[in-house]
Amino acid sequence: VQLQASGGGLVQAEGSLRLSCASSGGTFSSYLMGWFRQAPGKEREFVAAIRRRSYITTYADSVKRRFTISRDNTKNTVYLQMNSLEPEDTAVYYCAAGLYDTSSTSPREYDYWGQGTQVTVSS
Repeated sequence: VQLQASGGGLVQAEGSLRLSCASSGGTFSSYLMGWFRQAPGKEREFVAAIRRRSYITTYADSVKRRFTISRDNTKNTVYLQMNSLEPEDTAVYYCAAGLYDTSSTSPREYDYWGQGTQVTVSS
């Protein structure tokens, strides 16, 4: 399974970005999909996840009501719509796929990872 994240960039505070993550080489509809991020000097942290069958979503408290995760199984793609961005959202964002359909927020529960896309929010 290969995951290719895109859509990052430089944006001003209160702006928006939409990240995409395209999957290839596997059965996308069978995967739990998640987004994580890692800021310089910090550990990788959970952002959002969407389950494979129910499409139930889970969010980190820090991004609730600002970020929306969605998936299009016909395009083998998961999205992260990010609104009202804050400088604290600056990080490299990674998409990940998990073989088990849970609402897991732990990186250890995800089996495949994309290469990351940089998001920088200026104040």
